[in-house]
Amino acid sequence: MPKLFDRPIAHRGLHDRAKGVIENSHAAFEAAITAGYAIECDVQLASDGVPFIFHDDDFDRLTKATGPSDAKPIADVQKLVLTDSAAGDVPQTFDQFLAQIAGRAMLQIELKMQRNAEKTRALAESVTRSLSSYRGPYTLESFDPNLLVALRKAGARAPLGIITYGYDEPDWDTKVTPWQRVILRNLLHWPMTRFDFISCRNVSLELPAVRLFRALGVPVTSWTIKSVTDASAALQHADQIVFEGYLPASA
Repeated sequence: MPKLFDRPIAHRGLHDRAKGVIENSHAAFEAAITAGYAIECDVQLASDGVPFIFHDDDFDRLTKATGPSDAKPIADVQKLVLTDSAAGDVPQTFDQFLAQIAGRAMLQIELKMQRNAEKTRALAESVTRSLSSYRGPYTLESFDPNLLVALRKAGARAPLGIITYGYDEPDWDTKVTPWQRVILRNLLHWPMTRFDFISCRNVSLELPAVRLFRALGVPVTSWTIKSVTDASAALQHADQIVFEGYLPASA
């Protein structure tokens, strides 16, 4: 496990929109590999069940399309050029992404929360199937405990991580009940998720549950670090950083 987190992790690849390198794009991932960083990426599910690399739950911010990101089949998704991409990058399928990386960097792969149990199971199974023949270091993670459970049921053979924070952001927590916030903030899903590592927001690293699990030997990565100052503070309570907007030492 420590070898997986031996270098800083480029958040959605090494992206720079001002230079035409867009998050979660082929160009951003190639730039991260060239610079010697690990890579964090996001996986959504197209309407026809094909996983693809994309962060948002809708297309509006990153493409000229609108509407939910799970509402189009993959053929239509791959017609959408990422806005401001100098290379004309489009969202890659998960298989295309794995073929690009080909073991050249450690991957921290985030599976995005799905709208129902059927889609949750489908995303876990399709990602696990694609990874069954992949040769290279990687971890899998999600904010959703149910996705970790689904990954284990699907036979995932990678370290699994839970992504967490204080659940104290009203704009983020609109679909989370007060009781769910208690469970998620305090990692009370441990008996069912049995996560191998934690990925925690930097301002939430002093949550008692996060500190307890780290004291027990569970590795912690911290997101999203945007400066040397943020990195120095985070690394007092975390084992590695997930960064963007600046360049930390690569190893």
